[in-house]
Amino acid sequence: MKKAILTIAIAVMGLTAAFAQDSTKRVRKPMPKMTAEQRAEKATARLEKELSLTADQKTKIYAIELENAKKVDAFRSQDQADRKEKMKEGRATMQAQKAKIDAVLTAEQKTKLEAVRAEAREKGEKMRKGMGRRDRDKAPIVSNPPAQG
Repeated sequence: MKKAILTIAIAVMGLTAAFAQDSTKRVRKPMPKMTAEQRAEKATARLEKELSLTADQKTKIYAIELENAKKVDAFRSQDQADRKEKMKEGRATMQAQKAKIDAVLTAEQKTKLEAVRAEAREKGEKMRKGMGRRDRDKAPIVSNPPAQG
């Protein structure tokens, strides 16, 4: 009787340990490789949906987005030696792109776009704040602190 109970207890512990590991982790799908034209079309479609662009505005913004996407492709294919200088160039390119897009839009569309950009900045800040810092900033929780004496 003792052997049967001991065998069952060992089997239960073994099965518990075997099923304790979570093997149902979601696997991230790799991002599809898109051409510069596809990325420009996607960005233009997003702006068209959010800002209800006219046909003329859509073609101008597509041209701006396409030019930017080609610059990004060239930037990515370059050697990564002087990374800080390239980052400055990338920022300048982004600022120029924003200025060109703003020149095409009406005042109402500019305010909508600025609201979308502000929302994206907030979302990015929230994402950056949550990346692994919450555990390091807090003091460890002690459930049974030692007695002071």
